[in-house]
Amino acid sequence: MTASAPTTRPDPARAVVVGVDYGTLSGRAVVVRVTDGAELGSAVHPYRHAVLERSLDVDGRPGPALPPDWALQVPRDYVEVLQQAVPAALAASGVDAADVVGVGTDFTACTMVPTLADGTPLCELERFADRPHAYVKLWKHHAAQSHADRINALAAERGEPWLARYGGRISSEWEFAKGLQLLEEDPEVYAATERWVEAADWIVWQLCGAYVRNACTTGYKAIHQDGQYPSREFLAALDPGFAGFVADKVEQPIADLGARAGGLTAQAAAWTGLPEGIAVAVGNIDAHVTAPAAQATGAGQMLAVMGTSTCHVMSSDRLGEVPGMCGVVDGGIVPGLWGYEAGQSGVGDVFGWFVDTSVPAPYAEEAARRGLDLHAHLTELAAAQEVGEHGLVALDWHSGNRSVLVDHELSGVVVGQTLATRPEDTYRALLEATAFGTRVIVEAFEEAGVPVTELVVAGGLLKNQLLMQIYADVTRRPLSTIVSQQGPALGAAIHAAVAAGAHPDVHAAAAAMGRVRRAVHTPDEERARAYDALYAEYRRLHDLFGRAERGSELDVLHRLRDVRRTAVRRAGRGPGAASDHEEYETSGAAEGTREEATA
Repeated sequence: MTASAPTTRPDPARAVVVGVDYGTLSGRAVVVRVTDGAELGSAVHPYRHAVLERSLDVDGRPGPALPPDWALQVPRDYVEVLQQAVPAALAASGVDAADVVGVGTDFTACTMVPTLADGTPLCELERFADRPHAYVKLWKHHAAQSHADRINALAAERGEPWLARYGGRISSEWEFAKGLQLLEEDPEVYAATERWVEAADWIVWQLCGAYVRNACTTGYKAIHQDGQYPSREFLAALDPGFAGFVADKVEQPIADLGARAGGLTAQAAAWTGLPEGIAVAVGNIDAHVTAPAAQATGAGQMLAVMGTSTCHVMSSDRLGEVPGMCGVVDGGIVPGLWGYEAGQSGVGDVFGWFVDTSVPAPYAEEAARRGLDLHAHLTELAAAQEVGEHGLVALDWHSGNRSVLVDHELSGVVVGQTLATRPEDTYRALLEATAFGTRVIVEAFEEAGVPVTELVVAGGLLKNQLLMQIYADVTRRPLSTIVSQQGPALGAAIHAAVAAGAHPDVHAAAAAMGRVRRAVHTPDEERARAYDALYAEYRRLHDLFGRAERGSELDVLHRLRDVRRTAVRRAGRGPGAASDHEEYETSGAAEGTREEATA
């Protein structure tokens, strides 16, 4: 069902837009004034089913156990965000709903929904209610690694030209690896899948009744380069049954970022309390949509969206082949520039895991006595140290490595522990490890001839002053920070303003509605030199364990994964084992707690 345009237009001075950010555990809505980006009201709604990692338990009904590395979601939870968070944000803003001219959304990616031709998720069909492959595969579903490995090997063997646009490796998180896994592990669900839809596009479909693919997720996650997907011949060589994957399930009209996907339907208007017919912007990725909100739209301004993981996005006037990047797409962030993406699979997750599992009771008691959470307490203790005082170096691969190794089978390492090592020592080493991981990414860009002149940070972790200073010192670059605490939602609202015609393009909307504090943290030369020495050790370990030839003596991290899998099967727990990537928040903490945990 589609909607006609609104019959009346509000006074431009009063016009507002709504941005909805779909995160890992919740959806956030914000009401924003189009003239200056003022955030007038916001609301958060947690997903009722959170992330399904151990078993497919939906609505209190026990379901089958899930194998390691699975991460599923329930699409109904996304609609509930529209029904709950949007009206709540509108009420909090105090504005008249008639003044809303557009709505924009962003989503975690790559998050995939298998649907019928009309957009109905397969998990909503009774016959597939207990089939894991019928549910949403969240971005952090990493169980398609072997399928990604096959895609990479075949592409390299055939000399596929698109492979270099993704740093030489396709991720297990992306559309084709997850699609191949679906085909080979549940052919019946694959056959029933008439549309293989990015959640970013599925939620727009629910809002406006039109299925339009967005240029961002299509370019980065669906291997769409120079107007083409991988060829039918390539797909058939992977598996004969995969030959029609693009033509039958993927191909759909693609729209530029900031374009109008359609008008809000009557049904979606009833869900949200917004006027029928207002502009619905095409979808976007949470990190990429944040760049305009942080005014990080110029060449060389790398935006690091730091929360569960970190996504690094940057625009440039240069096309380069950066090893291990997640992709480079023409207009992938803003029109007229090449948009680059890289990232780290675990950042806030790593800090949350350590605090949740590895800190003794006396620390918690002291933190409680002082009215602090454990992250703040450990940060205080760690901040009192000199660089290198703990004698440790860590690899931040507890959720695998996204860039530049693109290997989710890698795991975390801490070197240098003694009987004198305290929790704050390890905690600081983990903070530093994530900064070292970012420096590896920055250096990969520089070595490929794509300069990085500034780091701009968004996300809950920017509140941790120690962490931010560590990043400035380690990378030897000034650190700017976004002003908004709702960066992705504000970015989605900025795109809604463009779709509604309130601003001529994303650049103009970012200038009017985005906010950033420049060079809040600058590198200290003495600390930077000390970190150079630690970073050299990090790089040695990074290359030793991360680049070890498969099957070689040094390939210990992959062997340990195999040992674990064998032990789990031998114990008879098989698919019931917890995922290696089980997130901190599945223990009951709210998403915002983890993202802001080191504040």
